[in-house]
Amino acid sequence: MKACICPSYGPPSNLVIEELADPVAAAGEVVVAVKACALNFFDTLIIQGKYQFKAEPPFSPSAEFAGIVDQVGDGVTEFAVGDRVMGYMVFGAAREKVVITPDALVKMPDDISFETAAGLTVTYGTTLHAFRDRADLKAGEIVAVLGASGGVGQAAVEIASIIGAKVIACASSEEKLAFAKSLGADELVDYSKVSLKDTLKELTGGAGVDVVYDPVGGDLAEQALRATAWEGRFLVIGFASGDIPKIPLNLTLLKGCDIRGVFWGAAIKKDPDGHKANMSQLLTWVSEGKLKPHIHAVYPFEKIGTALDEIAARKVFGKVILVP
Repeated sequence: MKACICPSYGPPSNLVIEELADPVAAAGEVVVAVKACALNFFDTLIIQGKYQFKAEPPFSPSAEFAGIVDQVGDGVTEFAVGDRVMGYMVFGAAREKVVITPDALVKMPDDISFETAAGLTVTYGTTLHAFRDRADLKAGEIVAVLGASGGVGQAAVEIASIIGAKVIACASSEEKLAFAKSLGADELVDYSKVSLKDTLKELTGGAGVDVVYDPVGGDLAEQALRATAWEGRFLVIGFASGDIPKIPLNLTLLKGCDIRGVFWGAAIKKDPDGHKANMSQLLTWVSEGKLKPHIHAVYPFEKIGTALDEIAARKVFGKVILVP
């Protein structure tokens, strides 16, 4: 089988394509023939050895995929050869066949493409978990989404809109905000030009936002927290800026607000049934046409370096997909 390999930590240009032996499903395992897999921002870090999970070279990047069950090992009853599935692994999906345990797979309907399904698990799964399980977001509430044009930002704008919240998309350029507007954002804030805190206050009549969705971190985090409403919820998604902020805790006291961590990777292990319910909801929304994930580009495996360079340069709107 063909596989994208990171032979040693370094830039995307280090990645190579190799031919490896086809895997065989052992007892309790499933082999999936990958039809599409997705790349995320953390893939640009994991190939450099800078991510919170260390992958020992040689390894394949990509954490999410969709494909067809190729083999099932002894004891596997949930899946059969020929099933269309989508799944998650911390790394290793950028290859023609992957070995995985059944608990990491979800069956997908026939009316959803492999390219669409491959990009649903991480960003959309993270976001639905954030809004449903951590923030208890309700229709009519106001959500500020930072980094609104990126992978999780796109998902946040779309899912909050489906739930019925008012969405304030926040990003660093008019082009990015125009993209967020096309996804359903109600208000736009260019935080490269105006004060995020003051503008969020103005847009909410001084009351502040009910929920902040922050995958960016850095200086923007405290500004957004200062613009939360009484009993608001600040969701810590990640730190794409590269800077982990130090938040003055007196702000949580004065506002009666919560700072809530969103560690999706741990949550799906601690609550697998909740994860499967969230994935089922996402697939239903896609089938119903309520959720239409934007795919930035589809690259062949041989172009994985180009795809990761695009992500690292912040040139991506939506999902980046790889196909064998």
